[in-house]
Amino acid sequence: MKLIIKTLAAVAACTVFATDMFAQSTVVAVDKEPPPKLIVEPPLPGPLAQGVVFIPYRVENLQILPVGGPAASNVSPRVGHLHITVDDLPWQWADYGQSNTIILVGMPRGQHKVLIEAVDPEGKVFTGQTVTFDAPGKEIQP
Repeated sequence: MKLIIKTLAAVAACTVFATDMFAQSTVVAVDKEPPPKLIVEPPLPGPLAQGVVFIPYRVENLQILPVGGPAASNVSPRVGHLHITVDDLPWQWADYGQSNTIILVGMPRGQHKVLIEAVDPEGKVFTGQTVTFDAPGKEIQP
């Protein structure tokens, strides 16, 4: 019984120490964090030749999570999501980074551009990049 109590006491002490160390080393005021970076690669050529657009990306100094609102803007480490706009259309969609790849299917033949923006939980843009590519898709008949 004494061995179990000593073991539990040791585990509890380590847990408190590790929790305290984690809290001190990872939580920084958001305004003191480095700015978010968005790195977008060109579409992968193999799938593009088959008519599917795979655009790999990664972010630094930003966690992509499905959270929103003013309270989430002060979470540290910083959180946000992506806004994606295709061909300057008047609408966009949000991506919450589950795969680090944007996939577009069924793009009509021709040149296209995709604007990818890293945004805060309220939609304010941190940074963005545009990717252009030629899709071999089907020609659209008028």
